Amino acid sequence: MIGYIWLFFIITAVILGGINGKIDAVTQAAMDSAKFAVEIAISLIGIMSLWLGIMKLAEKSGLLKIFAVIVKPITKFIFSDVPPDHPAIGNIAMNFSANALGLTNAATPIGIKAMKELQKLNNNKEEATNAMCTFLAINTAGFQLVPASIIAILAATGSKNPTVIIGPTIIATACSLITAIITVKILENLPYFSVKHQESIKSSSVITEELGESD
Repeated sequence: MIGYIWLFFIITAVILGGINGKIDAVTQAAMDSAKFAVEIAISLIGIMSLWLGIMKLAEKSGLLKIFAVIVKPITKFIFSDVPPDHPAIGNIAMNFSANALGLTNAATPIGIKAMKELQKLNNNKEEATNAMCTFLAINTAGFQLVPASIIAILAATGSKNPTVIIGPTIIATACSLITAIITVKILENLPYFSVKHQESIKSSSVITEELGESD
């Protein structure tokens, strides 16, 4: 989908540039932007290596596991329909901790494993459970305590104080996390979105099909 959006932008720019007689300006802007992108990418190598190294140390030192233990009671409360001793709770806590500390590469496989564990508790394998939707909403919210990527980009573009973004990022992502959890909890309690409602609809459709075949 993103590819189609960028293609639309490119085609629109070329068409409008041709109509206004500024196709040369469009071409020059494309070349300048490509050059600037390469310069930023190269300048990001150092700062990203530093932050990724720090995060890797946090992972190896056990800081990630400590943080996961801290947030585990919260995950148990949010995912009340998942047994407290189920492996999915531990994986969810680890995934949330990794994302919050900026370890996105480590968070991805843990998140996939957590979703697989939640799928084991799913009686209807073709539809997502409330816990699976909640987990997806939390991941989409993208709560972060250390926005390493943004800090790296700000530093690469010459920001004098790139770490100033940490406070606003925590506030913004915390708001998005709270909003995501509240929204998914409200929706899962509505009759139309409830799992029981969906199962009853499917059962009704199956009965209708069977009656139709019998006729």
